Order: sequence, then structure tokens, then C-alpha cells
Amino acid sequence: MADPIPLALDGEESLTAVVGRLAGETRALATAEIAVYKAKFGETATAYKSAAMFFAIAGVLALAALIALLVGAILTLATLVGPGWATAIVVLVVLAIAGALAMVGKSKLKPESEPAT
Repeated sequence: MADPIPLALDGEESLTAVVGRLAGETRALATAEIAVYKAKFGETATAYKSAAMFFAIAGVLALAALIALLVGAILTLATLVGPGWATAIVVLVVLAIAGALAMVGKSKLKPESEPAT
């Protein structure tokens, strides 16, 4: 019985040579694809790093503005009730706001309904 797949035709590569070349090209393609994904990831990571830096700077500036606002509130109240009481009032109000926000955050962590056992 004749071989259904000839190993070599006149002037053509043998089947083993074609399979070997295919394996080599597949390996080269996979290496190139990995390099492309690494390059894309590098660009994305650089963009996120830059964005994170700007968000951090914005957060620091917002905190500085909040501190300036609180100092202004203390100085404004100090003319009415004195510096000690003005500081106490502003601190208590800010702590009350922080406590309310913490309670809201805590309530968001609780599951909506307990699963039945």
C-alpha cells in the first residue's frame, strides 16, 4: 500500500522539514506576541503611574485647602468666643462629620440580608 502523505515531492521540502519550520515559526510568533503585550503593558503602566501621581498631588492639595478652611473657621470663631473655644467647636464639628461618614461607610459593609441557615 502506498504512503498517503508523501514525505517529499520533487523539489519540495519533506514533511518533517515543514513541521520543523512550522514549530520554529510558531515559537517566533509566540515570542513576538509576548513582546507586543509587554510593550502594551509597559505603556499602560506608565500612563497609570502618571495618573496616580497627579491624583496624589491633587489629594495633598485638597487636604491643604481643607486645613486652611478649618484654620479660617477657627480664626473667624475666635473673635466671637475666644481661640480655645473656637478650636474646640471646629474640632468637635469635624469629628462629628467624620463619625457620621464612618457610620455610613460601616453600614455599606453590612450585607443587605443575612442568608437563611
